[in-house]
Amino acid sequence: MELNSIQPAAGAKHAKRRVGRGIGSGLGKTAGRGHKGQKSRSGGYHKVGFEGGQMPMQRRLPKRGFKSHLLKFNAEVTLTALEQLGASEVDLLALKQAGLVSEIAKVVKVIKSGTLSKAVKLTGIGATAGAKAAIEAAGGSLA
Repeated sequence: MELNSIQPAAGAKHAKRRVGRGIGSGLGKTAGRGHKGQKSRSGGYHKVGFEGGQMPMQRRLPKRGFKSHLLKFNAEVTLTALEQLGASEVDLLALKQAGLVSEIAKVVKVIKSGTLSKAVKLTGIGATAGAKAAIEAAGGSLA
């Protein structure tokens, strides 16, 4: 192989379609746009979701629910994660430093997923009813 013999793969290159360049090109006169109508005209098209004047789908369907912008400040921690953390006293700062919750989290709740055998004292952290029972059964407490 020489530098002057290198060629692109077969079918990788093809000529750009040049429309409106006469009868012989096969794409003269209407240039592949057909006859008349909105789509044949320059600058003539419609916005996304436009259905020709019919009431569009996004307006026919009912509005439903919303997504709270405060959810990004909430975080969850499992009992398994508390077990692996291995600290006797846990607060929001300790969880952030361990990387168990995001830096922007303000409200943290422990959920009952997994098991807990060590006694853990939680300060400033909530817990579900099942998680609270599991923490207290292991000798821990919530404050």
